[in-house]
Amino acid sequence: MDVVYIKELKIETVIGIFDWERKIKQTVCLDLELANDNSVAAENDSINDTLDYKSVAKRIIGFVEESSFQLVETLAEEIAKIVLEEFHVPWMRLRLGKTGALRGAVDVGVIIERGEKT
Repeated sequence: MDVVYIKELKIETVIGIFDWERKIKQTVCLDLELANDNSVAAENDSINDTLDYKSVAKRIIGFVEESSFQLVETLAEEIAKIVLEEFHVPWMRLRLGKTGALRGAVDVGVIIERGEKT
């Protein structure tokens, strides 16, 4: 299994359970690992034969910027659905951190894996 990855994708969104959090945008930071067979793209040297990480990032950025979830768990699941269904990725791993959510920590969040590793 090959992996295409996106590291430290920072996006502003409404996220949180407290009233004050519902009125502001906060930064979430994503790391994505996406299963992909890179051999055809490597052989042909063509973007048409690979998973276009720019397209994946643009889709996720647009979705997250417009979203308004209370829990990072819910946001992570929705991102996973988009990636698996729209980009036909068989397996993915997502780390989603909420920057500055806990005093003394860089961030807090969740790590999820969805799909089947091949």
